[in-house]
Formats: sequence, C-alpha cells, structure tokens
Amino acid sequence: MIKSETLTFIAEVAANNNREWFAENKERYEIAKADVLTFIDQLIPHVASADPEFSRETQANKCLLRIYRDVRFSKNKDPYKNNYGISFAVKGKAVNEPGYYLHIQPGASFFAAGYWNPDMGDLKKIRAEIDYNTSEFLDILNEKTFKTTFQLGQEDKLKKAPKGYEADHPQIEFLKLKSFTVSFPIKDEEFLKPAIVNKLKNAFKGVYPFIAFLRKAVDQ
Repeated sequence: MIKSETLTFIAEVAANNNREWFAENKERYEIAKADVLTFIDQLIPHVASADPEFSRETQANKCLLRIYRDVRFSKNKDPYKNNYGISFAVKGKAVNEPGYYLHIQPGASFFAAGYWNPDMGDLKKIRAEIDYNTSEFLDILNEKTFKTTFQLGQEDKLKKAPKGYEADHPQIEFLKLKSFTVSFPIKDEEFLKPAIVNKLKNAFKGVYPFIAFLRKAVDQ
C-alpha cells in the first residue's frame, strides 16, 4: 500500500506543473518517491514468483520511471509527469520488451502487461505466433480469471489486414493489432489498503501466460 499523501502530492504536481512549485516542494517529492519505492519493494518478490525470468534481486529504483518529462520534441512543455510510472521488465526499464507496468495517477490508475509498440521485426513474429498457435493464444485470453480481469487493448490497430494475411483470416482482429497489451483500472482508495499487494500479486500470476506467449514469439 501507499500513503494518501503520496497520491495527494502527485495530484498537486498535475495542478502546479512548473519548476518553481516543484523546487519549493522538493522535500515532499522525496518523501513520496521513498513511499513508492517501498511499495515497489513489496511487489518485486511477487513478480519474481510469477515470472521465473524476473530477478528477485531487482532494485526498486530500477523500476520507477523518472518524474521528469523529456519535452524536447513535445508540444506539451510541462516539465513533470502527473503520475508514478513503474515498469517491471526483465531487461530493465530502458528496453522495450514484454513486461508489466503499473500506472499510479489519481483518478486514472491502471495495471498493464504485454508488449507495447514492438518494432516491426518483433511485431511480425507475434503475428506469426498467433497465426501458427491460435488455440494456445485463445486459451490464454479465454481462461476464466484472465477474461474477467483483463481487457485487451484495441486502440493501436491497423484499419486493414497486415501484409501477408487475408482480410477474412479468422483472427484478423488480433493480427491488426500493433501493440499487444492487457490492463485493468485501479481505484485510488485501493492503493491505501494492504489488499492492493495481493491484488497485484494475483495480476502478475494471472497475466504471466500472456507474457510468456509474447516472449516465446519474439525469442524465436
């Protein structure tokens, strides 16, 4: 669990997104960051238990994303993110690969897992794996607990069939995807109760077959 003050702070960052305010509240930022790192420490053993490729020795600060935004190529010049982003990835947060992500933002928090925006080589491999091993992929998506917990992302999708696949392919809606992620929302008050750790423990365990499928596809 995390403290209510931690959520309050990040909400105030969103309302006062400027360097002057942040400098005046730097001590509060450090306290909130320490709280989130403690929370990550509670989760790391559960990720490792669910995913044998994730190291139990992973350090919390290697999972927490920077609060500072890269505004060089963005029209939005706000210097700070309005959320705590936490990436649980085997190869580290700087590598795009199948993994797990926790987004803590008042009113808009969620847990997600999968492979967001893979490069073209990996994307082709995932589509091929879905085509060749359709039954395995559908079994994962249709498993009772998985189906009632996770929502497959549909926002990053081609309008037409990808090259090499017919428009009437039985799995064409999956093959059109350009990202393969699943997620579920989390209410603010859930983070304030100890039960959040068990909820996320079950999420890591439940989503692992999906991660393993994607990992197998790209490792071939």
